[in-house]
Amino acid sequence: MGKLVLEIPDDFLEALRLPPEEKVIRLHRELAVRLYQKSLLSFGKARELAGMGKWEFHDLLGKEGIVRHYDMEDLQDDLNSVEKLS
Repeated sequence: MGKLVLEIPDDFLEALRLPPEEKVIRLHRELAVRLYQKSLLSFGKARELAGMGKWEFHDLLGKEGIVRHYDMEDLQDDLNSVEKLS
């Protein structure tokens, strides 16, 4: 499996109005939210990219005003989760 490395010039990183320790985490989350919003990533993959749990990412989407998409993959994930609980 490959890995994409995105290079962001130092001057852009310095321009971010965030504490240094939050920059990488925040960039992952921003990218995940936008890719999910545009239906380029599923909910599960977007939350993985964001490094968040299901409910935590769901809350983030709500705070950002992003409507949650629900497709067959999401339904299957939910059914698998329910099956594991029983």
